[in-house]
Amino acid sequence: MTHPQLDQFVQKVDETLAAYPTLCQYDRLRDFEKKTGQPKAYIFLAVCFLLATTIFSMGGMKLISDLIAFLYPAYMSFKAIDSADPVDDMQWLTYWVVFAAFSILENVTSFLISWIPMYYMIKIGFFVWLYHPKFMAAGLVYKNFVKPFVLPYLELFEASKPQKKED
Repeated sequence: MTHPQLDQFVQKVDETLAAYPTLCQYDRLRDFEKKTGQPKAYIFLAVCFLLATTIFSMGGMKLISDLIAFLYPAYMSFKAIDSADPVDDMQWLTYWVVFAAFSILENVTSFLISWIPMYYMIKIGFFVWLYHPKFMAAGLVYKNFVKPFVLPYLELFEASKPQKKED
């Protein structure tokens, strides 16, 4: 006797696993389900929980927030390199500039981070907001915060570069 909502959840997880058989090792999960008698969804969720617990115990929320800020954007950047559309190239280049600026700022102000409650959850929310397809906020942050701060220094650098002599 199980709860109908639990059955519905297990069904949705099974459908998701079946949709990505290679990524989720669907055949292995099916074999393990036959051996143990437990649904694939339970096994998959247990493995995900163990993986998350291991990552958390190794590096804490900092590692988790860094992985969230890095993995999906890196994957999308690899896809953008191979696509013909220049719009996604611009989005991911902008994201990485904002990511780098944030990382430098985070390292410089690391002594303050411990005083901010739920800092890493806020950081995760910020980076998801930067790269989520609905918002694509990296361009907004770049235009309003990074570019006005960095551009004057770039112009000074360009002006101070020695010019090539033409014969």
